Amino acid sequence: MLWDRLPPACTIGYGNCDMAKQQFDLAIAGGGLAGGLIALALRKLRPELSVALIEAEDHFGGNHVWSFFESDIAPEHQWLVEPLISFQWDSYDVCFPKYDRTLNTGYRSILSENFDHILREKLLQKCLITGSEIETIRSGIVELANGKSISATTILDARGGGDLSALEYGWQKFAGQVLHLKAPHGLDRPIIKDATVEQIDGYRFVYSLPFSATEIFVEDTYYSNGRDLDVEASHQRITDYAKAQGWEIAEISRNEAGCLPVLYGGDFEAYWASYDGVEARAGSRAALIHPVTSYSLPMAVQTAMMIAAMPDITQDSLDKTLREFAASHWRNCKFYHMLCAMMFKAGKPEKRYKTLEHTYGKNENLIARFYAGTTTKRDQAALLSGRPPVPITKALPIMMKYR
Repeated sequence: MLWDRLPPACTIGYGNCDMAKQQFDLAIAGGGLAGGLIALALRKLRPELSVALIEAEDHFGGNHVWSFFESDIAPEHQWLVEPLISFQWDSYDVCFPKYDRTLNTGYRSILSENFDHILREKLLQKCLITGSEIETIRSGIVELANGKSISATTILDARGGGDLSALEYGWQKFAGQVLHLKAPHGLDRPIIKDATVEQIDGYRFVYSLPFSATEIFVEDTYYSNGRDLDVEASHQRITDYAKAQGWEIAEISRNEAGCLPVLYGGDFEAYWASYDGVEARAGSRAALIHPVTSYSLPMAVQTAMMIAAMPDITQDSLDKTLREFAASHWRNCKFYHMLCAMMFKAGKPEKRYKTLEHTYGKNENLIARFYAGTTTKRDQAALLSGRPPVPITKALPIMMKYR
């Protein structure tokens, strides 16, 4: 493997990483998935560059379980994510009111703890800056809340969140727990969507990842108009779901919750202009997410490999490259935006599940391309064929808007 030929971080320099000088070739603001993957790709492919990775928390990656389909990542880029993978399966299930289905596409999950561990193993410790929020970013300088500043020839902003006022969106919100059971759960592959549960606050499904015979991650997920999430109620629904499966909980070892925008329209130019600071942005700050799932990992891998392949990484070149990449991704997502608009605007909240139920009834390779963001025109025609999952009188105006 490509990483196997890399000497340990403690025995090899990483460019000019003298923190006393605090001067770098590149400073990455944000040590989440997007920022961390860029740092790892540059560490391997561009070791001559000094790269600072700056994170407000004491650890990288937050508290997350990131998942992706094997087909989301190009074969030549798999080496970047392979060391990060905590769990993997060869197939997965979906359950809808009309049918259950097994799909033979590989599924992978990354725990943020492993992400943090790999970053600290592969990158030189003096280049990892944690524990202080970023106050401001300006030309050549990242100023921290603790009064210190980081100087860099080039700066990239990979912090999540931001001003969404120029965009149209709904919310994907979730609460998840790792359950330790008193007896085996009986699952040998994930259930990515169990939409047979009661439909509450929009499209609801339960997501289950079997980590071991008696350890399972269960997430209660909603596609809703609002971002408010009653975590306590979700935890109770997870308990009720486990009981309905015949699972007796012995212990809960992990809790996580989140809320992600599901983007389906708006003014991308105004969105991009709403941020102060540098133009070079990555991850959700650049709207580089899958419009339907809000998954960010596949686009984060593409971004990291694209930056590593740039012949000359300067502020001007990085600004221009990432701006064009984000704008191209936005344009290419037009079909997905239409599907999301149908889900959030054309159907009744309790019937939103029908959009994904319709999608998962299609060809398995089409579904893989759907999640990889590579649907063909033929795929799009197939996804729009058959009885529409929303009222046609409401679907037609949306189709005309996005045609």
